[in-house]
Amino acid sequence: MTSGWKFLVAALMVAAVQVAAAQVYEFPRYDGAAQVRAECDRLLADLKQQARAIETLPEGGDVFDALDALMRRTEDSLGPLWLLPGVHPAKDVRDAADACDLAFQGFSTGFLQNAKVYARLKQARPADDIERRLQRDQLDAFEDSGVGLPRKAQQRARKINSELTRLSQLFDRRIRESRERVAYTEAELEGVPADVWKNAPRDARGRYLLGLDYPSAEPVLDKAMRAETRERMWRATMAQGGAANLKTLAQLAQLRREYAKLFGFASYADFVLRRRMARSEAEASRFLAEVQDAVAQRERVDLGLLREAKARETNTALQATTIKRWDLRYFTEKAREQTYAVDQEAFRAYFPPQRSLDFVFTLAQRLFGVRFEPVQQTLWHPKAQAYAARDEAGTLLGTLFVDLYPRADKYNHAAVWSFRNVSTRAGRLPAAALVVNFNDKGLTLSELETLLHEFGHALHALLSKTRYTLQGGTNTKLDFVEAPSQMLEDWVYDPKVLALFQQVCADCPPMPPEMIERAGRARHFAKGIATSRQLIFARYDLALYGARPEDPMRLWARMESATPVGHVKGSMFPANFSHVAGGYSAGYYAYMWSLVVAEDLRTAFAADRLDPVVGRRYRDIVLANGGQVLPEELVQRFLGRAGNREAFYKSLNLQ
Repeated sequence: MTSGWKFLVAALMVAAVQVAAAQVYEFPRYDGAAQVRAECDRLLADLKQQARAIETLPEGGDVFDALDALMRRTEDSLGPLWLLPGVHPAKDVRDAADACDLAFQGFSTGFLQNAKVYARLKQARPADDIERRLQRDQLDAFEDSGVGLPRKAQQRARKINSELTRLSQLFDRRIRESRERVAYTEAELEGVPADVWKNAPRDARGRYLLGLDYPSAEPVLDKAMRAETRERMWRATMAQGGAANLKTLAQLAQLRREYAKLFGFASYADFVLRRRMARSEAEASRFLAEVQDAVAQRERVDLGLLREAKARETNTALQATTIKRWDLRYFTEKAREQTYAVDQEAFRAYFPPQRSLDFVFTLAQRLFGVRFEPVQQTLWHPKAQAYAARDEAGTLLGTLFVDLYPRADKYNHAAVWSFRNVSTRAGRLPAAALVVNFNDKGLTLSELETLLHEFGHALHALLSKTRYTLQGGTNTKLDFVEAPSQMLEDWVYDPKVLALFQQVCADCPPMPPEMIERAGRARHFAKGIATSRQLIFARYDLALYGARPEDPMRLWARMESATPVGHVKGSMFPANFSHVAGGYSAGYYAYMWSLVVAEDLRTAFAADRLDPVVGRRYRDIVLANGGQVLPEELVQRFLGRAGNREAFYKSLNLQ
């Protein structure tokens, strides 16, 4: 074949890719494990072939595009399979998808240890800053996978990475597939809204069986008047994963520490943080200590208010009143209601789930110039939905999948899977899945805030315009990735924003202005308690992956015992702390770090949270650039100044 024919065929292939990419992404249907295994086999065969081609790239060959093509091929097959364990109703499909991810991990680590590919990447001549950023990030990935290690150490690194993937999957699977229920009589559920329990299954004694999913557990913890009722639910939620997950977490910590030592690091936290905004475990710890100092007094005051609320309700002397772990949510809500006349349950009548989704879509259209249109697809569950995201001119931007309601074996928190990333060079459009677990009767204002948070991640994925898939959407530094989602949480407390709800639901009752105003003030109530809780999660995570080996449960008990409320013997919170078992290991501090950035970004919207000019600038600078520009530079470009922590520390003092 002549070089001219090669050029023509290549051009036709690019054109075909661009035509295909202009279509709404069709989520593949998997009806059985054999289908998943066959797709996985095709993927691994293709990746091995692509890897061999990259090894033999001629001098001057485009290694950046070749590496990106390998990622695009990975996402084509493995992207949907990354989502399936969290949403697919069939266990064999979920397990097969996990197995494929495990097999891919073996390929990935081996590929990233390939000295020939590494040499070609190192010798490449980037054309601009975007390619320089891509080159640096990919060189880091090769180096952190052990490309420079002796052969024996490389083999050990490969085995550790595969085992980390397997153990993380096992940790999450135990939680996701738990069938535990807590049995209650109707009298024991006094104070809990009837919609939560009246249709629940019953045991042989006629007691209502409530699961540990959010729509079941949280109303019990928030509203049950009997302390014993709250305690039983709290203990059940704290026991998810059980002793088996504690053992698995210990194995994960030990393996990650061993992995870091292969590279000369005593601490896994230092090994991974050197690539992030925080740069080191010491710097992240200093930041957390600063925040703790800023909120310690407020936490004590908050707990005093809860003790007063409990003393009043239980008719006990204040000095004899103590707050238990299962009291925190209940008396926080009780004291908030008494102070601000705000009841979260009362918001459900105003925010039907589907209309709430329409509301965030309307907000995105008003602020960022993107609209969402429903499209018909047969998905993993009849209640899952697909939407095409389009700009004002009708141009397709990407595809969003939404899964709103809880069910057995589904991922039981809230998250977005950005499983297919954009590439303007390849004409590739993104796709993402937003997965939550909402009560079908309606959302509380807090849950609407959660929806906006996750939608922020989805927008980051769908509005990204990066040249390379490897840098698309949320493929940015971990301690920045939460900022675009956290920023939007504040929007639900703005009356002007909430007024958009009437545009999508004319028959929904309009929320009274005074209710919105009270909710806005009430949101800062007990901020000291909430912030301190996030801080102990982050500090625990860093300590677990620090230089000193620690037993996960003993470490948690020691750290929690030092807090004002203390530790409850027999509780096993680390057994269900999925973040530290998986992708946020030595990274949970990122939620607080990103919140600093989010508060700073919000300052640009202070005059009007619906300003489309500022919204479009934010879309074009922050969201569109994904990971192809450093976070510090994105903040500088958007705000016109270097980022700072002033807005964050100011927010900690809001009453």
